[in-house]
Amino acid sequence: MSLDHRVRVVVTGVGAITPLALSAEETWQGLVAGRSGIDYITQLSPEAVARFPTRIAGEVKGFDPRQFMEFRDAKRMGRFSQFAVAAASQALKDSGLVITPDEAERIGVIIGVGMGGMQDTENAVRTIVDRGPMHVSPFYVVTSPANMATFWVAYINQVKGYTATIVGACASGTQSVGEATEVIRRGAADVIIAGGVEAGLCELALASFCTNRGYTQTNDPPQKASRPFDKNRDGFVGAEGAGVLILENLEHARQRGARIYAEVLGYGACNDAYHLIAPDPDGAGAARAMRWAIQNAGLQPTAVQYINAHATSTPLGDVAETKAIKSVFGDYAYKVPISATKSMLGHMMGGAGAVEAIATIFTIRDGIIHPTINYETPDPECDLDYVPNRARKATVDIALSNSFGLGGQNASVVIGRYKE
Repeated sequence: MSLDHRVRVVVTGVGAITPLALSAEETWQGLVAGRSGIDYITQLSPEAVARFPTRIAGEVKGFDPRQFMEFRDAKRMGRFSQFAVAAASQALKDSGLVITPDEAERIGVIIGVGMGGMQDTENAVRTIVDRGPMHVSPFYVVTSPANMATFWVAYINQVKGYTATIVGACASGTQSVGEATEVIRRGAADVIIAGGVEAGLCELALASFCTNRGYTQTNDPPQKASRPFDKNRDGFVGAEGAGVLILENLEHARQRGARIYAEVLGYGACNDAYHLIAPDPDGAGAARAMRWAIQNAGLQPTAVQYINAHATSTPLGDVAETKAIKSVFGDYAYKVPISATKSMLGHMMGGAGAVEAIATIFTIRDGIIHPTINYETPDPECDLDYVPNRARKATVDIALSNSFGLGGQNASVVIGRYKE
């Protein structure tokens, strides 16, 4: 189908649960202010945390699931599912969408998840070791699987249309937005509740990412540990949270008089096929995802006015992304502003891409680019415009949001200002 006749997909609602705040708008205000949500870990005992070289994270603070769902349901969910339900509740309210029985089969859910209920798995294994196998909760098998976030969002809102769970590591949230766009384009749904979530701050995750040296070992002060593109970066900061967007067929949105935030213009996804953990050092896979997303939008690279970078603050990853951007944009790479949301939120894994898509939408809406904080020492290998330390006013009509993850997963989406 030509671009002129392709179904247009718009964003009509957003919701977020993050280390900065329990809503999308408050998270955005924190990002613009350059405020960090990273601090010392409190979910684990001090004795447990002391065993690890990394003692900080981006924790969601003050979250009470009863504000968003029935307590009976919350007790049967993993923390990651609770976050997804809460963010979806916010997004639906924000969109003004009323899900009626007549429309339920034309509305779907696609949630991206990185690790699922890792905390629940850890607790179940502890129970087996400490008390025996017959003391494991019978609800474990319906709490931990990654698809349960999708189930609970569908069940609570009685959504009966197209559903899927994207498990693509750090690219999951962005890929869920992209795949949801394609589902609507091909006519399989009118509306998709799309997003990403993660809640894996447990000893098992700490052990894994500390032993493979993915996590930073800079603990003091916590707020300065995530340093994307800075020469002294030494790893990412683990985090938890969720972002959910209501994606809608434009005609459906118009018919119900919905307010439209932005339009999803293009999507690209691919694999490095290079290494289990490390990115392709030339950024070839990342470049491919960006190039395909821009082509899918029917644009030239020079149309992009802002990039929300994956930028986890790892020594290899930030260089690879910088090389990828140069590969796609050529000399124009030095003119396009780039910023790293993870400098303030940490890395929410499956939830990161969806929250960063929301930040990109608000960049377009408000005409302001949030900063990359903690950028203090330039790295000769990372020599682009990373909007260091202070927000910048700018008119942005078209933006690109990137997510690149473990297993070589790459996804990019192009988001644009909505125009009639």
